Amino acid sequence: MADVIEVGAARDSAPPPTGRTRRRRATERGNRTTPYLFLAPYLILFGVFGLAPILFGVWISLHQWDLQLPNRPFIGLDNYQDLFSSESAIYGDWWSSVRATGIFTLFSVPLLVVIPLGLALLLNRSFPGRTFFRAAFFAPYVLGVAVIGLLWRFLLDANLGLVNLLLGAVGLPSDTPWVTDVPWAWVSLVGVTVWWTCGFNAVIYLAGLQDIAPELYEAAKVDGAGGWDRFRHVTIPGLRPVMLFVFTTTILASANVFGQALLITQGAPGEQTRTVVWRIVDEGLRDYDAGRAAAMSVFFALMLAVVSVVNFRLFRYRED
Repeated sequence: MADVIEVGAARDSAPPPTGRTRRRRATERGNRTTPYLFLAPYLILFGVFGLAPILFGVWISLHQWDLQLPNRPFIGLDNYQDLFSSESAIYGDWWSSVRATGIFTLFSVPLLVVIPLGLALLLNRSFPGRTFFRAAFFAPYVLGVAVIGLLWRFLLDANLGLVNLLLGAVGLPSDTPWVTDVPWAWVSLVGVTVWWTCGFNAVIYLAGLQDIAPELYEAAKVDGAGGWDRFRHVTIPGLRPVMLFVFTTTILASANVFGQALLITQGAPGEQTRTVVWRIVDEGLRDYDAGRAAAMSVFFALMLAVVSVVNFRLFRYRED
């Protein structure tokens, strides 16, 4: 008991904190809150323009949200069930659009990963006019999808297009239905997209190549490694984080294709080139069923999230 009294007395008799101590404590509190103050603008913008629309979209998907009707009753997961029920009115169109998106992604992504890498390897060398060629390959990327779509729609026209005209001039078939029949419609969509966007991926690869230390290549040469061995054992490992970024963003961009299909093939033949994003737009803005459109968007976003996670698992970078 006496010890307790002595401790309490000692605590009561402790001197009050000095001005230096108070300033140190205030500085520590300020150091803890400073990062959150810097993050606050981004978090506010992300919450208002990112998180809130996502949550509202999920909420809409749980309702029969007809834009023409005042009543929007809660129906739970019915909109999601319609995506998997063969008796649903949207079942066939929905999975047809998923198939179209899958075809486009399957053929465009490998080309948009490999071709830009080859361009970056060439543009990373020293030769006259290198800066011009770098700008030339990147130039199409700055054009909007409307410009690209309308330009190639006229160039690929089966009757009046410049492409068929040039093919006929060299003795090749001059009546190829580039935008009205398969597989030519897919060739057109994939080819135009690769021409349009490969410059961006090439610039990303080029930045990654310039971050690889030249000493690694010199050491590989001293060890007797040839060009292919240096590429496999120095370039590819050095570009692994960059390749993860390029591969993931290219998949996401290809899966969200819309403008090219709308402007170049216009969904032809029939609706075989009508993609998921196009289907969502039609469901929500043409048929005024925002509930089903939101359910499609949420399910499609989950599919892309799974693909992204798989990419990170396959390409995850490990320090040796």
